[in-house]
Amino acid sequence: MNDIKQVIIIRKDLHMRMGKIAAQCSHASMKIFFDRIIDYEDDEDSEVKSTIMLLGDITPEMKEWLGGLFTKIVVYVNSEQELLDIYNKSKEENIICSLIKDSGLTEFHEVQTYTCCAIGPDQSEKIDIITGHLPLL
Repeated sequence: MNDIKQVIIIRKDLHMRMGKIAAQCSHASMKIFFDRIIDYEDDEDSEVKSTIMLLGDITPEMKEWLGGLFTKIVVYVNSEQELLDIYNKSKEENIICSLIKDSGLTEFHEVQTYTCCAIGPDQSEKIDIITGHLPLL
């Protein structure tokens, strides 16, 4: 089995509560897959049925990760700019990533705020080039 992982990067400068951090990390991890799902309705026999379908752009690394150890690493940055730089570098390197913008309803005084991003699942050595220098949360 290859060394596949997902890295979640959280903004420490926001001083979020632990529960908020956990929720934001979960959003980022799940969004990787939710971005690859479509939902469509089938009006068969006047009953509306909803079907969810996973699109074909699931990588071999994503499949392996889902069936394997499900490794996640959580690290932090100290600013929005650092978060956006990591996210943009991941996109440039064609590594699957997601960026979370909180709605601001429970924290951040109704200001939408970038809180975290997830990178991967992908090969550890590819992700480490971008996140290997970041401290563990």
